[in-house]
Parts: sequence; C-alpha cells; structure tokens
Amino acid sequence: MKAWMEVSEERLAANYRVVAAAAGAETDVLAVVKANAYGHGAERCAVALARAGARWFGVADAQEGARVRRALDAAAFAEAQILVMCGLMPEDVPVVVEHRLTPVVWTREQVGWLSEAGIRVHVEMETGMGRQGVKPGEGLAFLLDVALLGSRKVDGVLTHFAAAEVADGAQTRTQRREFELAVAQIRKRGWKLGWVHAGSSSTVDNVVEVQEWLANLAKSVGARAMVRAGIALYGYCQPIAGEGHSRIAAQLQPVMTWRTRVLDVRDVAAGETIGYNATFRAKTAMQVALLPVGYSDGLRRELSGSDSRPGGWVMMGGRDGAKKKAAILGRVSMNLTTVDVTGMDVRVGDEVVLLGDGVTADDHARIAGTIPYEILCGVRGEQM
Repeated sequence: MKAWMEVSEERLAANYRVVAAAAGAETDVLAVVKANAYGHGAERCAVALARAGARWFGVADAQEGARVRRALDAAAFAEAQILVMCGLMPEDVPVVVEHRLTPVVWTREQVGWLSEAGIRVHVEMETGMGRQGVKPGEGLAFLLDVALLGSRKVDGVLTHFAAAEVADGAQTRTQRREFELAVAQIRKRGWKLGWVHAGSSSTVDNVVEVQEWLANLAKSVGARAMVRAGIALYGYCQPIAGEGHSRIAAQLQPVMTWRTRVLDVRDVAAGETIGYNATFRAKTAMQVALLPVGYSDGLRRELSGSDSRPGGWVMMGGRDGAKKKAAILGRVSMNLTTVDVTGMDVRVGDEVVLLGDGVTADDHARIAGTIPYEILCGVRGEQM
C-alpha cells in the first residue's frame, strides 16, 4: 500500500465519553458519522461508538444510512437509531423503510413521499442557517400537515446553529429565540415528542448555558434533549470565538493516523531545484526523501514549500526511533511529494506519518487556509 489510515477505536470511544460527560446526563449525544465518518470509515466508527454507548447516529443520505445499519445490525446493535440528516428523494423511501432510518424532513413533498411509509420523522426548523428547514412563520402549518400522518410519527424537531463556536454569539441567541417559538407551537397543542435537538461539537465545547437551555426546552414538550457531535469525536474542535473558553478540546485525541512509506532517498547539491516550476532551490547540499502520495490522495497542494514560504511537514522515524519533522520541499504533486531528511538516517521503505501525532489536521488546515473537516474528509488510503 502506498498510503494507509490507522483508526484508533480506543481514542474514538474516549472522545465520545468526553463529549457525553460534557453534554450532561439530561442530554443525549447523536454521533455524526456522515461523510464516511469524516473520512474515518462510517461502518467501523459507528460500531465502535455504539460499543462506547452511542445510540443515535447521523448520516448524510439514505444509502450511507443503509451501510451503517447493516454494520450495526451485524454487531448486535439493532436498536440503534439512524438519522438521515441531509434530505431524501422519492427513490430513497424504500431504503429508509427497509433499513429503519429516521429522515429529517422540511418540505411537503418529502412528507408526501413518506405518507404510506409509516415511519417516524424529525422536522427541521430553519432559524438562521439559511440552508434547510421549515421557514419561520410556516412551522405550524407544516407541523399540522405532518400530523396528518399521525402525530406519533413526528418523533423530533431540530435546528442547526450557524455559528456555535462563537461564545454567546448574537446569531445563536437569535436562532434560539426562533426555535423556542417553534417548540412553543408544539407545546400549545399538547403534542408530545421524543427528541428536541440542536447544536454541534462546538455547542458542547462552548457554553454550558446553551445546553441547559436545550434540556429545559426539550422537557417543555416531554422530550429528551440531544446534541449532534461530529468533529469532536474524531479529535478536533473549532476554536472558540468571542467571550468564552473551550471546555473539552484539550481532552480530545486525533483518531486517525495517516501513513505512507519512503519511495526513494537521494542527495541534492546546492543550487539544484525540486518540483514543478522550480519553486524550491537548495541553498546547501541536502538529502531528500520521495513519498508516493500527493494531492490526489488528499495531501493538499497548499502544503508545498518554496523559497519564499515554508510549507507543511511530515514526521519521520529514523533508526533511533525518534520522530522528527521533515519539511515538504517544492510543490506537492498529484502522486509524489519530496521532503527534507538532511541529517536523518532514512531508508527506502521507512514509515512516514502524514497525519497523526506531531502533525495534525489543524496544522494542515492552518497552512491550507481551510478547516480540519475538509482535511480529514479529503484523506484517501487503505484503512487498517
């Protein structure tokens, strides 16, 4: 294998326990495994999280939900609930029914497609994300339409905060007020729900008061509160902005270690250049290692190192076993990357850490000008 990913089920379970403890006894944690568990492998991660205590799982679509359901059933977690978070089309309905999935709905068309299915649904309220959900002012009429299916099938309502990492931010306060109005409409009619959920990893990492608010809101309609944690399960959190501090980030451990092997080692003389367009020129004699990975594998081109700016790095283990940083030299190519191993005892076949201890998705994201979510989701390689 030219590159492979090692996923630590022990770290994944430990991260789940950290999130669950911070969420509190009155709030359940939905484990988000969508986008193939942020690149970590949805089926494997769902089973590991179920063993750690998770009972709700979030997937992107019905097909992903079917794969996760088969894995959970095979591991004797048939009672687990799977939420399809990103909508559905008419052709998804048989999959939803067969694999006992719970879809999020917000349009009358979706309700119509499901009218004969006899399944439970969660209704999303649009409170400021501007993406999906029943728009303000239409919530009551929509809920009445869904109630025609039988009110017992409306198992939950939810919303999604657009800026949960901003401690006590104005946008979150506005969204909370909008969601309170939607839940109040349900309460006035005496409808009972199973679940009321809002928030993400940042909500758990951020302000305790938001979680207390959510728990009380859920109680008002006889429901359980739930938060949907994703990135924190895999060892990362968005930095907290505004007045506030992180509650759990320091306790989390990256779950993925991405590795490759040295393909070649060679000497480079002073003045020689490396990579496309000769963006790096050796100032002194150097030794470099060639790695059989590049941007087609998810190693971002922005990590390239040039004469004018340093790029990213990988972690090399020499004969002494100590890990050392090896800077990326020149442009990251489609399938190949060159790193500086001057002064290291490196040989062909030696293992290299592309992501893991010593170099994280946060490091890659900072250099690439993006977020760790995108880095993790972009990684390609065999899973170990």
